Amino acid sequence: MFLPMILQDAVTLEAATAAAKGWGQLGAGIGLGLAVVGAGIGIGMIGGQVMSGIARQPEAEGALRGAGILFAGLVEGAAIIALVFALLFKLL
Repeated sequence: MFLPMILQDAVTLEAATAAAKGWGQLGAGIGLGLAVVGAGIGIGMIGGQVMSGIARQPEAEGALRGAGILFAGLVEGAAIIALVFALLFKLL
């Protein structure tokens, strides 16, 4: 009498675990997609502003280019961290 109830609980637990893992993977994918889109927009804005600054003050080209590369690297680093977190969440 109790065996079917125990087996039913085990099957329900497995189904809930599988569903939760699927939702976790979906969330990781959406989060990674948003991070990549945000990084692309950020790097594009940095590049555009650096080119605008160089056009306005050509004598400050070296300083502007160096700062632009630095900030683009920071934005790219944030995107790579988001990639690592998404892969970790997918594995968990």
